[in-house]
Amino acid sequence: MRNYSDELEADLREFFQVDLRDFWRGRLTFRQIGVYIKSLLKKQGRSTLLMALDPSAEWPHEAFLGARISDAMELSNYLFLKANLSGGESDQLELPQPLPRPGQPEEQDSSPEYDFASGEEVTNFFAQMGGL
Repeated sequence: MRNYSDELEADLREFFQVDLRDFWRGRLTFRQIGVYIKSLLKKQGRSTLLMALDPSAEWPHEAFLGARISDAMELSNYLFLKANLSGGESDQLELPQPLPRPGQPEEQDSSPEYDFASGEEVTNFFAQMGGL
């Protein structure tokens, strides 16, 4: 109650029409507050207390399913186009990025980009190594 009193007070008022100050007035018990909190923890995507405790709870389960479906459809379309376009056109396609989800850190591309040698450069390298 101490760390998330604002969120708890807002949720108690919104969902149960209970004033948290009633606890200090003797009209609300610890047991009642515990029951209300257990109920609030099941209201993913609606409870401000749950969102404060777990940022991934900002979305309801249906939103996560929608994001997964969207990501799968984009990947499916990408793979279809990659398989059916001619070489030059398919090389220009970029892999689709998944939708960002709440509670997940933003992916930072910390890995360096590698510049790979072409086939001709590899052949020349081994040809030089064979001549030594």
